[in-house]
This record gives sequence, structure tokens and C-alpha cells, in this order.
Amino acid sequence: MTKFEEMDIDPRILRSLNEMGYTEAFPIQEKVQAPFMSGIDLIGQAKTGSGKTAAFGLPLLHLVNPSQREVQALILAPTRELAVQITKEIEKLAKYTGTKAVTIYGGQSINVQIDALLRRPHIVVGTPGRVIDLIKRRSLNLSKVRYVVLDEADRMLDMGFIDDIEFILEATPGRRQMSLFSATMPREILDLARRYMSNPQKILISADEPSVEELDQYYTVVDDGSKQDRLVEILKSERPSSAIVFCRTKIGAHRLARDLEKRYFNVVPLHGDLSQYQRDASMNAFRAGQVEILVATDVAARGIDVPGVQLVVNYDFPDDPLVYFHRVGRTARAGSSGKSISIIQPDDFPNFYRAQHLTKTIIKPLTPLDEQKALHPNTRRQQSSFIRYGGSRPYRRTGYQHAWQSYRRR
Repeated sequence: MTKFEEMDIDPRILRSLNEMGYTEAFPIQEKVQAPFMSGIDLIGQAKTGSGKTAAFGLPLLHLVNPSQREVQALILAPTRELAVQITKEIEKLAKYTGTKAVTIYGGQSINVQIDALLRRPHIVVGTPGRVIDLIKRRSLNLSKVRYVVLDEADRMLDMGFIDDIEFILEATPGRRQMSLFSATMPREILDLARRYMSNPQKILISADEPSVEELDQYYTVVDDGSKQDRLVEILKSERPSSAIVFCRTKIGAHRLARDLEKRYFNVVPLHGDLSQYQRDASMNAFRAGQVEILVATDVAARGIDVPGVQLVVNYDFPDDPLVYFHRVGRTARAGSSGKSISIIQPDDFPNFYRAQHLTKTIIKPLTPLDEQKALHPNTRRQQSSFIRYGGSRPYRRTGYQHAWQSYRRR
């Protein structure tokens, strides 16, 4: 890795980096610096936890002029948690520069945010819905914006923000630099880039998949009705000081957190039905190490950056294999090690095999019995699920055993 002091970085920003304990740049940070500073539109892709925030934050702080009290840069994020996290990171980097950033998002009093905008910040970080609201109220003027950054662009499109993003981009000047950062590059992102970016340079570091060295991935197979008992066994066996358990639905996350609390686990929920105050309280307690277990949904947990998460558990296995990588990417961040365990029920096998096919390493059985269950399924539902998934003819006739062996050979 290249050291920050070897790069062309403002001494004031370098001082902040040293205080934060950062001495070496991640690849995405090193490769983005020069083209961003030269005004080129960028599409950056790097895996979760690889330093994307600093990748655009560092050059932005070089380019923004603190003496001009107007909004010069706009950063869009899919969730309030990620927006707040980005702002905090930029504030740390900008400690000695005089550059001011504010966060705007739903769930907080809009009057508080209007007051913050009246203090004329240089950088605005926000979620699309609240940004549009403030534009329509004429409280947010983007006419002087010279830099637009879309962070976690793939998730914003997944959440249906495409029309909102286009509305916001239309409110910015035609001559502005645009950067798009994402863990994955679906076709919709490239379509957006084609409409709103000028000959963007692509910086593709890696997909959103932790490497084998960083992350140990396991699965365990359970029958219907025994998931929670297996989760309790895992938590008691692993005894993590910091763990995230992912659920598919808001009500499922809330119920599971409540049930784990009844079993004397130190746990908090994180989902969209909580108030902003409750969500902030959950995250603050988890970050501070006051609770060991965070039970979360995918949307609420997007952008969580908590150093030292030891374990990720997929309590509900995701339908989309890319979501699997987003989840397990909450651990093994920034070069540290981590572990993930997926709890698999019979209906989960098709989605599990899709994720297994995309990863470069085998997701290992937690116990020999789990491998036996995967190799020798004994329910008709598993075989019919695989037929619906689209297995080839031999796999339809013989069930999951040959399918699993085929994936292992790959």
C-alpha cells in the first residue's frame, strides 16, 4: 500500500489522517485521488470496507473552497445511517481545513436541517427524499454545486431511488463533476452513468466479496421451526463480543431481538419501524460495545461501519446473492479477520447455491452433520425448489447431491 504522506495531500488533511491512525491508502483511495483532482467523472467500485468514503472525501476536501460559503459538493447516500457516517468521516478529515459539512435525512426535524443549511455549509450529505423536500422548499440551493457524489449507488437503485436521483441531478449545474461509487455494477448504474456523466473513468478495484484470507464463511442446516434454537447455540458457542444477525423483515428482526433478550442475550434491534432516536440509540450502544448483538434488516444496516465486528449470522438467508456479500462484508473489514454463519432451511438451498456459485471459496459446513444434510436432502420440497430455480436435467432427477458436488468442483 502507498503511504498517505507519499501522495499529494494537503498537510492539514494529512495531520487529521495521522490523528485518526491512518498511514497507508487503500487501493481505491490511491487510484481515485489523481483523476478526481483533475476533474474527471468517475465510476469507482471496491468491496465493502475498503475505504470508499475517504476515496472521495480526500479529494473533495482539496477541491472545496472554505472561503466560499455556499454548497459546493453534494453527496447522496441510500440510508440515514450511511449519510451520518459519511458526514462524521468528512468532519474528521476536515478538522483543520475550515470546511463544514451537514447531514440531511428523513426522521429528523426538517427545521433543524433548514437552520443548518442557513449556516451555509460547503458540503451537504443527504438521502434522496429529504434532499428533494428541501429543494422544493427552496431551503437547499444546488445551483453552485461543482461536485456530486453518489455513494452505494447500487443500493439506492435497489431501493427505488432512480427517479429521485434524476430529479436531484437535474437541479445541479450541467457543468459539474460527478462520481459514482458502488460495491457492485449492475446495468442500471451504467445506464445512469451514460445519461449523466461525461466519459467517466472506471476504477474497478474488486467486487463486493471479502477474500478467503479475511473471512471464514460457514453454513448450518436446520429443519423448519428450529432456527432460533440453532442461533442460540451458535451465539453461546462463538461468544462474540460484537455480532450482527440479519433478518429479512422488520417484524422478524424486532421479534428475534425480543426473544433473544428473553434468553438473556445483550441485544438491540435495528430496522425501519424504529424511530430515528431508537435507531441512533441502538447503533450508539452497539458501536460503544454496550451490547454485543445487533439484530438488523438489510436496509437499516446498509452502511454500518463498526470496526471489529467478529461475527455475521444470516438468520434469514437472502434471496439475492449480492445481498449475501453485502451482509458478510460487515465483518472482515479493513484487513481484519471475521466469520460468517448462514442458517439454511430447505427452501433456502436454491439461493444458497447461487451465492456459493458467485464466491471464490467454498462456504464450509459448520459441522459434518451439516454437510451430510446438504449432500443428502430428504424432503421433496428441496428438490421441487431446485427445479423451480432452474437446475439442469440431471440435477432435477437426482436432487441436490449432484448439484452440490458440481459447485464444490468449481
